[in-house]
Amino acid sequence: MNLRAWFQRHSLKLLAIRDTPEAIAGGVAIGIFFGFTPLWGLKTLSAIFFAWLTGSNILAAVIATTLHDVLLPFMPVIYWWEYGVGYWTLNGFWPPFVKSHLSPHAWRNWTTFVTIGKPLLLGSALCGAPVAGLFFLVTRRIVLRHQRKKQARLAGSPPEGANPT
Repeated sequence: MNLRAWFQRHSLKLLAIRDTPEAIAGGVAIGIFFGFTPLWGLKTLSAIFFAWLTGSNILAAVIATTLHDVLLPFMPVIYWWEYGVGYWTLNGFWPPFVKSHLSPHAWRNWTTFVTIGKPLLLGSALCGAPVAGLFFLVTRRIVLRHQRKKQARLAGSPPEGANPT
């Protein structure tokens, strides 16, 4: 699979959205932010809800959440980093590297969720926020430039149905 062609196809979908550059960029930022969270079943739903809540573009949020899945092979490393950042923020030191195998029963226990989930969620918010902010700025600039070029092309072209000769 050609990664560059895949990115180009998806970026063209974002540029085809008819909305303000701020709404599109806001949707992308929200999608990227929730892409960093470990909430596997709720990433897209959360992105849709927060895009609707903030008046951002919902389609852009969904596309960005999906685009974030390109990092899927690296997510265990990203999750470990996010857990470390959250753990360090809560406790003041980096977590010791402990190789533990939790049983399926332990994963369904609330104490496991609190001990692992709290630092992981905090770390995902702390790591995802700056990346989402950067994506907001870059996306806004790209969409603004694309819309200006499109308006200039439309202003310079003859009206539809007119004979060019």
